[in-house]
Amino acid sequence: MITPDAVKPGQESVWDYPRPAIVEPCPLHLRIMHQGLVIAETRAGFRTLETSHPPSYYFPPDAIAPGVLQPNAARSMCEWKGAADYLDVVAGKDRFSAIAWRYRRPTPAFAMLRDCVAFYAAPFDGCYVDGEKVVPQPGGFYGGWITSRVAGPFKGVAGSRFW
Repeated sequence: MITPDAVKPGQESVWDYPRPAIVEPCPLHLRIMHQGLVIAETRAGFRTLETSHPPSYYFPPDAIAPGVLQPNAARSMCEWKGAADYLDVVAGKDRFSAIAWRYRRPTPAFAMLRDCVAFYAAPFDGCYVDGEKVVPQPGGFYGGWITSRVAGPFKGVAGSRFW
């Protein structure tokens, strides 16, 4: 049995997020920085919400710096969003393999994500939601971004496989 963390003022609990997952527009200021470069920035993004997960944030293609995304052969399947393809990010002297993903042909419920790109937060100098630096979702498998706006515990920690 999971005991959700106490929700503080201004927070939402990931345990109140729906299952199956949903997508919604996100007008918050989203920004990714690395080696002094703006990798992506928007106030017209999207976020996906799923029980026990911090939000994953998606950037429209025109919000991503030209030339930083490179194709990668990795693929995965989400039972709700459909087939994802992965992208490498080249930023300065760094190349991060399969660190971003997108849905070219999402399921109808996630149509607004078509060609938008989400990024794992861990390798970058900073990923931000309204100026707050995020903490990557634990475990390295999921791509959620943790901020002070969300209460956990979050899927990805040891022992959470079947949450």
